[in-house]
Amino acid sequence: MLDRIILVALGVITATPVAALFVPASLTTAYGMAVPSDPMALTLLQHRGMLQAALGAALAWAAFQPLARIPVAAAAIVTKATFLILLGPERFGAALGALFDVLAIVLLVVVIVRRKFDTR
Repeated sequence: MLDRIILVALGVITATPVAALFVPASLTTAYGMAVPSDPMALTLLQHRGMLQAALGAALAWAAFQPLARIPVAAAAIVTKATFLILLGPERFGAALGALFDVLAIVLLVVVIVRRKFDTR
């Protein structure tokens, strides 16, 4: 039950960047940046939002599909860790999602460990 709660909560929060598709100004809150004036940069950020929505949906789906938990959690860990590495320590505080991603990685490791040692 705990894994389900963790995965659904992380999935919903992970999917929130999809708001950039409908409200580009949400980029200011989420990433501490102005809406890009370059249409391609805005398109890339909106596309990123859609990819985050897909990852969030996969996390929520894995909450109800125990066999999917480890691969989905591992994929989420890789994508979130990549963002943190690319962000770098000097910009860590500027992105609201960075702290969430650190917490998410810890919780996803917990889910993997719990699933790996589940004797049912």
